[in-house]
Amino acid sequence: MNRRATLASLLAVGTVLIAGCGSANRQPAAPAAAAPPPSLATSLVTATGTWAVAVMGGSAAGHNNFWQLFVRPAATGKWRLATPPGVASNGGLVVASPGGRSVVAGFRPSQDLSFSPLATTDDDGTAWTPGLLDAALADVPDALAAAPGGGRLLALLAGGQVQLSGPGGTGWTRLATRQALAASAAGGRCALGRLTAAAFSPSGVPLLAGSCARPGTAGMFAYAGGTWHPAGPALPASYARQRVTVLRLTTTAGTTMALLAAGSGTAARLLAAWSTGGAHWALSPPLPLRGAGVTSASSGPGGSVAVVLTGNHAQTITGPARSWQPLPAVPPGTATLAPGPAGGWDALAVHGTRLTVWQVPPGGAAWAATQTISVFIQFGSSG
Repeated sequence: MNRRATLASLLAVGTVLIAGCGSANRQPAAPAAAAPPPSLATSLVTATGTWAVAVMGGSAAGHNNFWQLFVRPAATGKWRLATPPGVASNGGLVVASPGGRSVVAGFRPSQDLSFSPLATTDDDGTAWTPGLLDAALADVPDALAAAPGGGRLLALLAGGQVQLSGPGGTGWTRLATRQALAASAAGGRCALGRLTAAAFSPSGVPLLAGSCARPGTAGMFAYAGGTWHPAGPALPASYARQRVTVLRLTTTAGTTMALLAAGSGTAARLLAAWSTGGAHWALSPPLPLRGAGVTSASSGPGGSVAVVLTGNHAQTITGPARSWQPLPAVPPGTATLAPGPAGGWDALAVHGTRLTVWQVPPGGAAWAATQTISVFIQFGSSG
């Protein structure tokens, strides 16, 4: 009997025992499960260009899926492949930027690889300098963060540990664990579940985010004075009975953006939140999901946010005090959205080894294909 079948049998036996031994009073319902994180497919804006991550190739079961990194330098306005060479990318890619032209890419482990190689570029991906994190990055798009200007990195690991590097991404030390944070006063206030994101504030303070079992609480934490403090927005009373998960937490150009999922099922809603100093958060209006799931989430200049939802739907918001706006149905195969070079959005659609870039202008009603990139993939090279 396989592990899944064994687990199902144990759950079934447990259900029978509870039903037979319980009192006449109905048992309380289990809390709704935390919202799943979006995929690693996302985009990142720097001072000199826009970056995007997408998976290409074939089946993940056959190790024929290869995560790729693309860049659209502001000087050219055209996308090109920029995946760091020399490392198998089947496990996934995450990216972070400390500002300027610098970008750090982290490879998630796969197969026999048990640690996360790193690579840094300062010239829009023309050349990469290798680095190393002797641990496994978590399977979330914000598993790696870069402090503005200082060269420090923050890594959320697959086992729930958090490590902080010294300048230049070297000299890693443990900063926190999920268990220790959950047992702290800050984590106890939200009944912390899993950790979902790591970031730095605009001033370089380490930030962590996760899911909260206590309804109505946004699980965000800042590390200062040797301890963790609650750092999330206070949510309106209408969310007092809803479980909240932080799906994304990023800092770009002096603004920290969080994407929150509140509630579950057909009643689930999305909220974006923005902060420039950490003390005050501005909240977006809620976006009803109506049963849809978030497959990808990206941030852009000015605090803009774009989410791809199941069913080829997409929504964007351009910042605080604005409302969510639907985009035209995204092209089939869309992995993620990225801010367009002249406003609007780019949809990066994948079909095997071909990436097609579609654009929609601000307020546009239809997508137009503007570029196609064929990526050479050596299938079977990671088997």
